[in-house]
Amino acid sequence: MSDLDVLIGAELATPAPDAVVRLAAALADPATDAAILYYGSTLRTGDLTGILDFYRLTHRPHRGGLRGLVERVLWPEVSYHEVGGLKAKVATLPLATFHKAAAGRTLDTTIWARFVQPCQRVWAADEASAAAARDAVVAAVVTASRFAARLGPAGAPPAGYWTALFRKTYAAEFRVETAERADTVLAPFAERYARILPLAWTAAGVRFERAGDTFTPSRQGLPGWTAPNLAGKPLNIARILKAAFTFAGAARYAAYKIARHTGVEIEVTPWRERHPFLAAPGAWLELRRRQREAGRVH
Repeated sequence: MSDLDVLIGAELATPAPDAVVRLAAALADPATDAAILYYGSTLRTGDLTGILDFYRLTHRPHRGGLRGLVERVLWPEVSYHEVGGLKAKVATLPLATFHKAAAGRTLDTTIWARFVQPCQRVWAADEASAAAARDAVVAAVVTASRFAARLGPAGAPPAGYWTALFRKTYAAEFRVETAERADTVLAPFAERYARILPLAWTAAGVRFERAGDTFTPSRQGLPGWTAPNLAGKPLNIARILKAAFTFAGAARYAAYKIARHTGVEIEVTPWRERHPFLAAPGAWLELRRRQREAGRVH
């Protein structure tokens, strides 16, 4: 086991808050699931009043039929849950698919760009599943480090490479946040990223020189960026369109986001729960009307 395997394994095993572990256990299905990973902004800040982000990794595709075929192409399946006073957005996909994307064997950037960031394994079916999830996260770190070497400066401290990576991946994806969000992702764990970079490059077979805090990698054999960059926005737009019809709990998720950002509570009726895409225009008109009535829009 490499030093990188040990470091990532220790990170994944770091205890999460009890409430997060209980929520993950409530979401897990021991008959189908391999592991659940917790990541994202609430892990970085510790503020559990926001929406918690989980990846639920299954032993096999989540669904069959036409929906299963779509899932194999435009993963993951996304759902929203409210359990025990906590709110969670859950992405579900097979562990094998997750590992393939983490290893950079697809044009998708979302898996390795997210899971080079700190995460915790908050549920696992057994030791073999826990080890497989660790291997996939290690693959994500290795892949991200290779792209960091490709996209970073010719010579810089580790932060220079990670900043370049996160800015490029944020810009490539169709996201609300700007590329500057990369700085907030990096800052809380700067020492951690500095420690990981040489370990990941070593595991990736990237040759590099070091002079003090300055690292200079060889770019020979590194992956190209053009194809993932061009594919990023179309892939994410396709996923957004798919989610408009398949996002379980989308109406409640949207109502929460509206209330959090505008202070306006939108009622989630049974019809809106069943047909969130069709209900969206009416909900938007209701929001605007209520904002005008409250004097918030002039």
